[in-house]
Amino acid sequence: MKTERYLLDTCAIIWLVNRMPISDELTDVLRTIPPGSDRLSVSAISAWEIGLLITRGRLPTTKHALSWFDDFVGSVDVLVHPVTPKIFVESSYLPQPVHNDPADRIIITTAREAGLTIITRDRAMLAYGAAGHVKTLAC
Repeated sequence: MKTERYLLDTCAIIWLVNRMPISDELTDVLRTIPPGSDRLSVSAISAWEIGLLITRGRLPTTKHALSWFDDFVGSVDVLVHPVTPKIFVESSYLPQPVHNDPADRIIITTAREAGLTIITRDRAMLAYGAAGHVKTLAC
């Protein structure tokens, strides 16, 4: 049984909510994770990204961003990792070359600090993982 722990990137959250096709490997991983376990999580920075996407009209919904995020967290029963001062600071010291998107740097740092594998479709994050700086799984 797999005991690896995962962190959903914001794009992965959106893909799951919208029931977009996901990789067979991710489907297999999600089947092994019992509800309420600490094996699947999100960063609190994803709530901020969801808010930006909704207010900019890039994520169509009638829900308030916090309700959208809370509904996802409750429906999937994931752990929310806080963004701590340590994570903010450590995101400034990631090995190069690194993604310049501040939210992605926070997600990468959260994964590195907690020993999590990032589930993402973000090409830059996947390349960073391929370079050996963080564990990634393409969704």
